[in-house]
Amino acid sequence: CRRLTHFEDTETSIPAYSARNRSGCVRIPWTESPKAKRVEARFPDPSANPYLAFAALLMAGIDGIENKIDPGEAMDKNLYDLPAEELEGIPTVCGSLREAMEALTADHDFLLKGDVFTKDQIEGYIDLKMEEIEQYEHTPHPVEFAMYYSC
Repeated sequence: CRRLTHFEDTETSIPAYSARNRSGCVRIPWTESPKAKRVEARFPDPSANPYLAFAALLMAGIDGIENKIDPGEAMDKNLYDLPAEELEGIPTVCGSLREAMEALTADHDFLLKGDVFTKDQIEGYIDLKMEEIEQYEHTPHPVEFAMYYSC
């Protein structure tokens, strides 16, 4: 689930799956009928480029299947209502675009399989987003302006 956030900034959420509750990234509803089986994904951020985001989602899923990546135990508790001590052991997805770009820089080999994405494309995307990050981080927030520059 963490890999799936590399291509766009997302609000902080918990990378978990569940059969019952809707607070995880992925829900696999329990059903007796094999024809009714499905996977519900609750990401990426709606502001994501859908062409990049859904291709990256599929590539991450294929990589997880090919490498038999264990997703861990299902979290069938409401993740938003858990006490802080229980949440400590549960990882979260990237909380900022900078974190997402750092994660993409560190781990993007799975996106290169099958020539879906190219190394130049990924590096260019990271460079473009890092320019946005620099501009954002060096621009005063309206609250900062009101606190320090207004009379």
